[in-house]
Amino acid sequence: MQLRNNAITFSGFVRRGRRLRVLIADDHRIVLETLAAVLSAQHFNVVGTAENGRRAVLLARHRRPDVVVLDVTMPVLGGLDAARLILHAQPKTAVLFLTDHAEDHVVLEGLRLGVHGFVVKAQGLDDLVQAIRDVGAGAIYVSALYSRSVLQAFAAGSAATGPRLSDRERQMLRLIAESKSTKEAAAAMAISVRTAECHRGSLMNKLGIHDTAGLVRYAIRQGVIVA
Repeated sequence: MQLRNNAITFSGFVRRGRRLRVLIADDHRIVLETLAAVLSAQHFNVVGTAENGRRAVLLARHRRPDVVVLDVTMPVLGGLDAARLILHAQPKTAVLFLTDHAEDHVVLEGLRLGVHGFVVKAQGLDDLVQAIRDVGAGAIYVSALYSRSVLQAFAAGSAATGPRLSDRERQMLRLIAESKSTKEAAAAMAISVRTAECHRGSLMNKLGIHDTAGLVRYAIRQGVIVA
C-alpha cells in the first residue's frame, strides 16, 4: 500500500516493454481533446476517444486498450454500465473513473465491479497521469477524497465467506497485496522461491482469482489488509 497526498494505491506488477494503450471517454469534446494531447505528451498511446459510454464499449472491444479512462456521468450509457460491459468482455483491461463528484456508493459499486480507480477532476493532470500509470501496473487508485471511508466500507460491507485459506496462503495473500514480488514474499516467509510460487498458485486457484488487482480487492474485503 502506498499513501500519497491525493490517493491511496495498492500496487501490482508493472507492464513493461511498451507504452500503455489508453482509451478516453468523456461527453465534453474539449476535455477529450485536452486529455488526449496531455496523455500523448506523457508517452501514452491514446488509441481512441469516445463521447458516450456505448461508444467507449465498442472502441474498447476493437482497440483493446490497457486502460480506459471513463467519465462516470455520460449520455447513452453511463460510466458504471460501460465499465461493467468492458470488464466483463476484457477482464485484463483496467478501468479508471474520472469524476466531478461521485458519491461514495458509486465508488463502492465501481470497486465491486472491478474498477481499478477513481480520480476527481478537481485534482491536477499530474494526478491523472500517475493514476493511469498505477492502474496500468495493476494497482488500485482511489482519490483521497474517498479513500479512507470508502475502502473501510468496502472492507466491512463486502466481506463474504470464501474458501478457507491456510496460514501460508493467507500470509501470501497479504504479501501480494503489499506489492511483494514472489522472491520478496519467499524471503519474508523464509521459504524457497519455488515453494512461494506453489503457495501463490494454490491461492489463486482456490480463490479463482488470477490477477493481482483482484487479489488486492479480495484482501481488502476479507480484512487481510486495512486501508
